[in-house]
Amino acid sequence: MVKYDPTRHHRRSIRLTGHDYAQGGGYFVTIVCVERALLLEDPRFRLAVEEAWLWLASQYDYVHLDEYVVMPNHLHGVIVTHGTCRGDSRIAPTASVKRKPLGRLVGAFKTVSTKRINELRGTPGLTVWQRNYYEHIIRDEEELNRVRQYIIDNPTCWEQDPENPCQQPRRPRVTIHKTNRGNGRGGSRTAPGIVRRCGV
Repeated sequence: MVKYDPTRHHRRSIRLTGHDYAQGGGYFVTIVCVERALLLEDPRFRLAVEEAWLWLASQYDYVHLDEYVVMPNHLHGVIVTHGTCRGDSRIAPTASVKRKPLGRLVGAFKTVSTKRINELRGTPGLTVWQRNYYEHIIRDEEELNRVRQYIIDNPTCWEQDPENPCQQPRRPRVTIHKTNRGNGRGGSRTAPGIVRRCGV
């Protein structure tokens, strides 16, 4: 057995050093299925992921969801946390509301979606998501608009997507969402196409 060496055996953080992820801000996140499995091609699991993502805005009043898309094995989304909380109707108004940093919000999403997917497929305890997630801090409106366009265009670029384990031409069935920027909920458009497994 190899002895633990803190200089060699540590996970390097991919978060921005010195940035306070509990403060208000906009973030572009990508959350990928474990082993890049095409799990979200199943419409039941895709719906479970969508519901868990929308749950964030209903559960935490300081969270606002913007553009997002559920792809065959990952989710891209813009999550905005506001600088102040309005409070929570389930607690006494005198209690201060502790805000979760971005990583805890992503963790809550992963927990809720994993539990639901495992209920649907009868596999309690199985891992659904990669341990980490990608995040980019959105610094201004221009950058936000670029990220929104990237999310909208993502389904048409699936062939070249680095998360596509097949890297062969195909058009995925995905749901693109533009949320109502006032309350974090909105309608959806389903991209055309037929979902096929790799090599089919």
